[in-house]
Amino acid sequence: MVIKPKIRGFICTNAHPAGCAASVQQQIDYVKSQGDLGNGPKNVLILGSSTGYGLASRIVSAFGYGANTLGVCFEKAPSERKTGTAGWYNTAAFHAKASEANLYAHTINGDAFSKEIKQQVIDTLKRDMGKIDLVIYSLASPRRTDPETGEVYKSTLKPVGQAYTTKTYDTDKDLIHDISLEPANEDEIQQTIKVMGGEDWELWLAALDKADLLADGCKTTAYTYIGKELTWPIYGQATIGKAKEDLDRAAAEIISSKTNKHVEAYVSSLKALVTQASSAIPVMPLYISLIYKVMKEEGTHEGCIEQITGLFQQRLFAESPPMDDMRRLRMDDKETNDATQAKIKALWDQVTQDNFHELSDYAGYHHEFLKLFGFDLQGVDYDADQDPIANW
Repeated sequence: MVIKPKIRGFICTNAHPAGCAASVQQQIDYVKSQGDLGNGPKNVLILGSSTGYGLASRIVSAFGYGANTLGVCFEKAPSERKTGTAGWYNTAAFHAKASEANLYAHTINGDAFSKEIKQQVIDTLKRDMGKIDLVIYSLASPRRTDPETGEVYKSTLKPVGQAYTTKTYDTDKDLIHDISLEPANEDEIQQTIKVMGGEDWELWLAALDKADLLADGCKTTAYTYIGKELTWPIYGQATIGKAKEDLDRAAAEIISSKTNKHVEAYVSSLKALVTQASSAIPVMPLYISLIYKVMKEEGTHEGCIEQITGLFQQRLFAESPPMDDMRRLRMDDKETNDATQAKIKALWDQVTQDNFHELSDYAGYHHEFLKLFGFDLQGVDYDADQDPIANW
């Protein structure tokens, strides 16, 4: 079949296998171009391994450090009539390249919040890999089923404390408009923490420790976005922000409860990028379009693979890495510094429906959005017949 993007709202409902493979290859090529990255992991578990920062973490681990990788994701397989998800094709492409490089790679497809998937991971580690020296927690989901009670929790994108009105950009209608969000109630806050906070991260580390699968000095990090003034009302000082604060609590708890293994747990704050998750968050398409404009002009723009390569080399596996006052590893300083934020704020105040495409880099935003699903990559023939079936 010939595969063209089918966009509905802030999602693309199909994916291009050859395009996803080309995107994975681009990231591998970047990592290889960096030369010797120094000390790094050898046995890596990536929770949320098929797209975005999680996929980049797997690529850096394997092709930057020669690590064995076990990935966990929740992706839909293709059929003869329908494409699989982008994460499915990304994973298939990663497996093919890892095999060519004689690198161990295995992926488990299922609900990472469940006891069943945790047990499958433990069984696979015991059979194939042994003890883990790095656990990446990069899960993004709108809901979570509690593995003990079976209760389903749903996250909410709302401010906390008071209503909030701001500009946003509707990608579907090409429209700048105001959006008003009512404040979350306490139940919505607590449910969002249950889905996006640190509880499941703790459960993973506890299960691995109980199975004696954590190497001495194992490192683990959960990814977050903190942002700055323009995004705080919907991101920082909001339901998502409350969940992200819980990651800080979880990191401290993991460290204190795993002193026998000298586990190092960090929350890593990364820059804003186009992801399947950020596309759904009010304000973010407009904000990201503006930061792309500013940061590309400054020469500081980075994508997932550049951010994660830097995180591993300059923070996670560096001696005495710099941290903020909450012990977080920060890779977002090129975005959140005062000078860059002042430029973004100036554009934010000026932007209207009439000048949006002039003041922003929406073309760059849209390219990155399409690229998430394997579209709009140079060198890929999008008029050629594609077999949608791809296996890991």
